Amino acid sequence: MEHEIRVSVRNLVEFVMRSGDLDTRFMGKSRALEGTKAHQKLQKSSDENYTPEVTVKHQFEYEGFKFTIEGRVDGVIEDVEDIIIDEIKTTTKELKLIDENYNPIHWAQGKCYGYIYATQNNLDKISIQLTYFQLDTEEIKRIKKDYSIEELRQFFYQLLDKYLYWAKFVKGWVNKRNNSILSLEFPFKNYRKGQRKLAVAVYKTIVDEKNLFAQAPTGIGKTISTVFPSVKAMGEGYTSKIFYLTAKTITRQVAEETFCILNDNGLKFKTITLTAKDKICFKEESNCNPEKCEYAKGHFDRVNDAILDILKNENLITREIVERYAKKHRVCPFEFSLDIAIWTDGVICDYNYAFDPRVYLRRFFDEGDGDYIFLVDEAHNLVDRGREMFSAELYKKTFLDVRRKIKDKNKYIAKILSKLNSYMLKLKKKCDNKDYYILDDEPEGIYGYLRQLITESEDWLAKNQDVDGYEELLQLYFDAHAFLRIAEFYDERYVAYVEKVNKDFKLKLFCHDPSYLLGEAVKRGNSAIFFSATLTPIKYFRDVLGGKEDDHIMRLPSPFDRKNLCLMIASNISTRYKDRENSYLNIAEYINEVVKGKSGNYMVFFPSYKYMTSVIEIFKERYPNFSLIEQAPSMTEEEREEFLRQFKPDYKETLVGFAVLGGIFSEGIDLKGERLSGAIIVGVGLPQLCLERDIIRDYFNDVNGKGFQYSYMYPGMNKVLQGAGRVIRSEKDKGVVLLIDDRFCYSSYERLFPREWFPYIGIKNKKDIPYYLNKFWNR
Repeated sequence: MEHEIRVSVRNLVEFVMRSGDLDTRFMGKSRALEGTKAHQKLQKSSDENYTPEVTVKHQFEYEGFKFTIEGRVDGVIEDVEDIIIDEIKTTTKELKLIDENYNPIHWAQGKCYGYIYATQNNLDKISIQLTYFQLDTEEIKRIKKDYSIEELRQFFYQLLDKYLYWAKFVKGWVNKRNNSILSLEFPFKNYRKGQRKLAVAVYKTIVDEKNLFAQAPTGIGKTISTVFPSVKAMGEGYTSKIFYLTAKTITRQVAEETFCILNDNGLKFKTITLTAKDKICFKEESNCNPEKCEYAKGHFDRVNDAILDILKNENLITREIVERYAKKHRVCPFEFSLDIAIWTDGVICDYNYAFDPRVYLRRFFDEGDGDYIFLVDEAHNLVDRGREMFSAELYKKTFLDVRRKIKDKNKYIAKILSKLNSYMLKLKKKCDNKDYYILDDEPEGIYGYLRQLITESEDWLAKNQDVDGYEELLQLYFDAHAFLRIAEFYDERYVAYVEKVNKDFKLKLFCHDPSYLLGEAVKRGNSAIFFSATLTPIKYFRDVLGGKEDDHIMRLPSPFDRKNLCLMIASNISTRYKDRENSYLNIAEYINEVVKGKSGNYMVFFPSYKYMTSVIEIFKERYPNFSLIEQAPSMTEEEREEFLRQFKPDYKETLVGFAVLGGIFSEGIDLKGERLSGAIIVGVGLPQLCLERDIIRDYFNDVNGKGFQYSYMYPGMNKVLQGAGRVIRSEKDKGVVLLIDDRFCYSSYERLFPREWFPYIGIKNKKDIPYYLNKFWNR
């Protein structure tokens, strides 16, 4: 069977011929727009012999491959005696510095277009013209060369032969990969309860090109149950690439381990884990400047060799492996990893790379719909992350601070910043005595000023990189771009508001309903599998994550023995904000009753730091015999790891860890066996009352009458389920969960309980706890 390769002229030429430095220093984002306008200006000013934007496509067989090479010619000029392919290039260089040897890639593109056009139209000869347009002066320089079809054919196939080396490598790999998939069996002796059902549902969803929303409790083996059928579907031609999308580093590691297990069982499959630029960069500042970074200088001279080296020698390409090869070949690790991703079968990365309009991977998703599979892990996190990705904000103080820095350097920029500050002041007055004001309409008045700021800043930023104030203006420039980018999506799912923040003041475009934009982002692939242990209620998640009525949904029960969980609810305590002060002593006593029931490690989750520290003070004073550790705000990675290291299986005394519900320790951590004996959850997890939560509430009250549920109750209960889910992580785990709040016994909350929480033990008096715990631990 012939192997099909589809590639654009531009990508073919740039990949084979790229060379020189990687330089991502400021060039000006609107230069691309100016370039487009220059193209259009030149095309419109041409005579009737000029046909702009001519699509060309060449399909042919060569060396066992079926090639489709396509592109769009800027212009075709039909002269009396000649046909001319016009390739337009914009530049900021002086035209006298540009001659016919200026850039071989420009000629290569033109010659490829010329060859395809001449072949399609049975021409013996054709002319290639490079038209250079100087953006600042609008001067034009044209360089024209005549070619015979034979000269162009030779050039085209020389280029293709260089690409062919890669094509043959990929063909060989895909055959090897697909043969391994064919013989691949599920890597474990038996399926766990519910595991096969999930795997079959994932496979069927991919074949049907639908989306699946699956609540799969801990212990089912969600990752292998989604990855294995996706890999099988790839072997049958249903996808060319799997994107495993996560919210946290720890879940990326689980995905890596899963592909490792499959590879150990005979699968030949290449994956890469993408790491954010600022984390993987070898320099203190992630600024790709060839004058300051040896990895950026000459990057393109070496990067193809680096890609080939890593692909020949590695299958599971982690951050550490990327860094090792990047140092070996002296290339930028971040850009290197993005290039590797083109050639791998799977990409493990953050949600942003697929969904965020400001940073998604354009090399995959800008060409329209791809045949990709999105595996969205811990999908409950995507709701708030979606709101964050599709929202944007600007601060008044920033305009003033940058103006102070820039006023003596550029009066035009300073003037625009003054106008922006005045605009914000007008909005601030609308707050009157309140801390916020929700605008009636979109704040279109600021858009013009932001566009002016961008235009005026570009030249200054391009020429003043070492001047004081540069970094601050550059950041504001990017913030203004991001704000205008998000403004393009503004519709009934958005609200604009202004709010006082400490001594500052912000304007925000807030996407309170990300469902439509997430749904559109998912269309960049064929199928999306949204899965989590806590998608409750599942129709709510399907709704807010952009699902449709005909998308598949499934809820799986826990595979663990219900007898291993002792679930108690203390329904005689209110943790509502107004009652908290009166609850501190009671809660401390309840914690004591649980943790003295059996020596071990326990976690106690609170709705806020303030609540947590208030209870800790009393607990320490009354029960000094226990070891205590507590979560601190903004912990470093090392501090987090040290916190978790305290939960040892061979404990000699009881350890009580205090943490915040919905924080870094209430989900995504795996303390199996004796590392965790129980969890106590204080409150129903309601998000803190705030303007944005109220906006969400009011919006969904109008849409479906479920404003409180969508804004507060469902997100809160998901935090509770995540916290409780830390306790039973494997078949052998045994543990206790105590929920403290009278609302847990309301029918509206009980309806959100997973099946394995029934029957639970209602506690009216803390003195009853020892009886139930003694019975449970000694069973």
